[in-house]
Amino acid sequence: MALDEELNQRLRDLLDGLPSLSEKRMMGGLCFLVDGNMIGAARREKSGNAHFMFRVGKDNEEEALREPGTRPMEHGGRRMGGFIWLDEDAATPEAMRALTSLSVSFVTTLPPK
Repeated sequence: MALDEELNQRLRDLLDGLPSLSEKRMMGGLCFLVDGNMIGAARREKSGNAHFMFRVGKDNEEEALREPGTRPMEHGGRRMGGFIWLDEDAATPEAMRALTSLSVSFVTTLPPK
């Protein structure tokens, strides 16, 4: 899977200005971190399908899954609590802002790594 700079830039634009923001290649894509804690990522599959991953936390997961085009994240056949996928075709500016807000509100409660 190749990095998709257009998808990554959409996340960069939303996260711009966050203190301690960094980027790291992980899990076949580019992940965005705040104080070393993963906040989200963008991914384009070999099939061409693309989606965004948001780390919203288990307490925010139900709210996040109300957004159209979202689903729980699975990795290696196992559900990852507190992580959700947002399909690219459902990634409206409003949905992206809402999920970014949930992610930031969760990740900024975690101790720095």
